[in-house]
Amino acid sequence: QVQLVESGGGSVQAGGSLRLSCTTSEYTYYYLAWFRQAPGKEREGVAAIDRDGTTYYADSAKGRFTMSKDDAKMTVYLQMNSLKPEDTAMYYCAAGPLALSMDPGWYNIWGQGIRVTVSS
Repeated sequence: QVQLVESGGGSVQAGGSLRLSCTTSEYTYYYLAWFRQAPGKEREGVAAIDRDGTTYYADSAKGRFTMSKDDAKMTVYLQMNSLKPEDTAMYYCAAGPLALSMDPGWYNIWGQGIRVTVSS
């Protein structure tokens, strides 16, 4: 069973930065993505990456977040800069074989989530 383990969350003031990491037990999936879910809101896509390193970002992430990967470490990263209070959410790493997508339905393996809190 493929497992995804997130790390790197925490609390930061607005304008600060955090880097999330997601390590997988198996690096066989072509597409890895970050999603987030704020209290009372639906889960939304943040960024995704394919095995060639092609990335896709939600509008909310463009210009502030960067997703990257280290194949040797079987780890993907989400560098988050210029954080805003509205970025506060649980962040989830997800993996799937189908497509580079911001639709959570395209991903069938999920991490446990990690909390990010941005204070004003």
